[in-house]
Amino acid sequence: MKKTIFTGAATAIVTPLFENGGIDFEKFGKLIEWQISEGIDAIVVCGTTGEASTLTDEEHRDAISFAVKTVNGRVPVIAGTGSNDTAYAIDLSKFACEAGADALLLVTPYYNKATQKGLIASFLAVADACDLPIILYNVPSRTGCNILPQTAAILAEHPNIVAIKEASGNISQIAELAALTRGKLDIYSGNDDQIVPILSLGGKGVISVLSNPLPRATSEMCHKFLNGDIEGSLKMQLDLLPLVNALFCEVNPIPVKAAMAAMGFCENSVRLPLTKMEADHEAKLLSLMREQGLSV
Repeated sequence: MKKTIFTGAATAIVTPLFENGGIDFEKFGKLIEWQISEGIDAIVVCGTTGEASTLTDEEHRDAISFAVKTVNGRVPVIAGTGSNDTAYAIDLSKFACEAGADALLLVTPYYNKATQKGLIASFLAVADACDLPIILYNVPSRTGCNILPQTAAILAEHPNIVAIKEASGNISQIAELAALTRGKLDIYSGNDDQIVPILSLGGKGVISVLSNPLPRATSEMCHKFLNGDIEGSLKMQLDLLPLVNALFCEVNPIPVKAAMAAMGFCENSVRLPLTKMEADHEAKLLSLMREQGLSV
């Protein structure tokens, strides 16, 4: 059986950006330290929530290096290195290996898409190029490309491909995935409203947006379930659903950037084509955050 990268909740961490450009590394460091102090189980840097698609190549590499150095081995650092250009994904993955990341998160090719045959060839090319464990990232609503369970089962035979972040939202597909890959591919929820359902199918946890403002609670929800407190975990899932919905009422990471700015961890700055959250949506989000005891 392959080694599990983490169990519980990994934060798909936001990248604090200055309004006039560049990464605010001082606030990035404070955010990482707070996440660790709050008991998060792992950190994913340069994912969708981290606005990897609009970071420059230099910023992307600097963010990975900074996160690795700041975390300093206290929790796993998972670097988002996927691309619709396989050659670039290989190059960035090799960099993450050298920078000291603990694992890679590889999104499916976007825009140009791929056939299932193409997905297999692309992911295997990256897996063959470096030795870090790989989490596949299935988010067809954003990429237009779906990793079918049969495809994931083939990829699971590679020793470096150890897990999948499932954000398809299709529980039937995820159940089939679990049936085909049991013991060969760890499954993480990629949707915060489906943490408990995916744990019930044998999932290991979540790669989460919710855990940006609520790392301790998100981790606790997972560990309650995994330690046998199904009722307690389910209560948390349902109680947090209004906040989860508010964090996704506009395209991610627009709402969570507003949330983290309200908590003082970044400026409320996203890069075009993303724009700031609508005022009425933001007011509702902040109200729900206050109900959870957050100071905003």
